[in-house]
Amino acid sequence: MAQGQGAQVLQESLQRSPDGVYLSARIDIQPSAVVQDTLLRSVPLHFVWQADVYRDRWYWSDQRLARVTRTLRLAYQPLTRRWRLSLSDADADGGLGLRPALHQNFDSLGAALAALGRVSDWKVAEADQLPGGARLWLAWSLQLDLSLLPRPFQIGVVNQPQWQIQVRRRLPVPAQVSTEPDPQRSGLERGAADAGR
Repeated sequence: MAQGQGAQVLQESLQRSPDGVYLSARIDIQPSAVVQDTLLRSVPLHFVWQADVYRDRWYWSDQRLARVTRTLRLAYQPLTRRWRLSLSDADADGGLGLRPALHQNFDSLGAALAALGRVSDWKVAEADQLPGGARLWLAWSLQLDLSLLPRPFQIGVVNQPQWQIQVRRRLPVPAQVSTEPDPQRSGLERGAADAGR
């Protein structure tokens, strides 16, 4: 799939282990001046990571086997002049994705965006959700969720290109199970994974 607007994929990989499928990706997010100005006014923005695993079917539409969603809230704190990134796993609270599970502070917008645009060793499907011998593929995306903007900001921004930050990609799920150890988790990812245990 093509690169999205306001974001460029720098790295992506998919690993299939004995207990499931893991996605790692790194995205360079470049918000427009309008979006940056909105953030500096202390208006929080929500970004949504989503990953769906499908089974290829020639006789019907492809079957979705698994879906995971993660919501990140980015906000500027003018009193401390720091950026706060809050991570939620939507699956943990009924799919709403708005109950923060983990917070991290950053000194610059660039550092916060780098963390926001990175997933490492994200489990996108359990092993028992994957049928043997089937051809599988993963559709993953990251996008700015305009529906979670405060109501006054929602008016007129939906079709404006400077508000469109998104990337959508498709990867084949490896047919072979890797016996190598999973990639090392770091930062926000390790904390989120540990919190879910």
